[in-house]
Amino acid sequence: MKKGLFKLLAKINKLILPSFTKKRLDLSKASKYQMAIIGWRYFVTTNALD
Repeated sequence: MKKGLFKLLAKINKLILPSFTKKRLDLSKASKYQMAIIGWRYFVTTNALD
């Protein structure tokens, strides 16, 4: 059930949250807001894959 929840969250993230990879964002110049989004997406993705 936990894995299914994270897979659902990953799909929602893909639809709603911006993709900074496509925008070629430099991580050293990212704001705290952008870093929080990147961290959240990373957390959800790693838990969905496990």
